[in-house]
Amino acid sequence: MARMKILIVEDDRALADVLAYNVRQAGYEVLSAYDGQDGLTQAQVKTPDMVILDLMLPVVDGLEVCRRLRADPATKDIMVLMLTAKAEESDQLIGFSLGADDYVTKPFSVKVLLERIKALERRRRGGEAPTTDVVSSQGVTIDRRRHRATVHGKPLQLTRSEFRLLETLTRQPGRVFDRSELIDAALGEDTVVMERTIDVHVRALRRKMAEFADLIETVRGVGYRFRDPGAKVSDVTDSDDEPAEPAGSSIISRSNY
Repeated sequence: MARMKILIVEDDRALADVLAYNVRQAGYEVLSAYDGQDGLTQAQVKTPDMVILDLMLPVVDGLEVCRRLRADPATKDIMVLMLTAKAEESDQLIGFSLGADDYVTKPFSVKVLLERIKALERRRRGGEAPTTDVVSSQGVTIDRRRHRATVHGKPLQLTRSEFRLLETLTRQPGRVFDRSELIDAALGEDTVVMERTIDVHVRALRRKMAEFADLIETVRGVGYRFRDPGAKVSDVTDSDDEPAEPAGSSIISRSNY
């Protein structure tokens, strides 16, 4: 199996060198860039499997780099691990809303970072196979093998996390998924994120589904479900409403499960 190629975009050259050494020692092929524009160019030309992306970069900042990667068909499927000193909840929500696959804050443990890379790699390699490659419900069709989603024949341009989220919901219409279940499905069981992160992904997914956004229903105080065409329920908010804040901590850690 070919080694995964990782592009490190970090303007602190000493840190970039440390990262490159450790990532290479872990068995990965490594590329390095020291500003956002060079990172974009290398991503487009050398097509890495993953980008480890600082946010406070010269020339083009990391958020804009991520936005452009996701907007370009040639780079939209590259995994993005944001590595940054910007540790506020709002910063992380913005990062995930732009399509980040993981978000690690500085200071960090190199060993933990390598485990996060391995977790993303496992997700890339496939994880558990679903029972079928194609699933359809109420005009939404998910083709997992081709990584293609359509609604009434119109292609949806989804991030990897949005695609997994829509697939999970569509496979079981009517079933209510709580936020932790959807985080596991869309972001991976090894991910440690805020519960509200999944709300950001749902809002982005609904925007892309446009007039069909109401197929994804919010169940107050619990989570989300894909509409069951044969059921009537009274505990569903309108699809554009803000979901109720779940009880307890807004941080999910896999050690709690």
